[in-house]
Amino acid sequence: MYFTDKGIEELADRRDGEEVAIAWLCERLRDFVDEFPEFETPVDRLASWLARLAEDED
Repeated sequence: MYFTDKGIEELADRRDGEEVAIAWLCERLRDFVDEFPEFETPVDRLASWLARLAEDED
């Protein structure tokens, strides 16, 4: 388990069963980058990766 898995596990435990809209997720990512600008590049990479997942599955 990677160190970052702790946060992922916490997210899964606390939000299990919830559904979120992409617009909501995008807004939360923007809020995060506003608060922690040093993570702009990794957040952008994650968002791009998530956006392209469906294209890779086709």
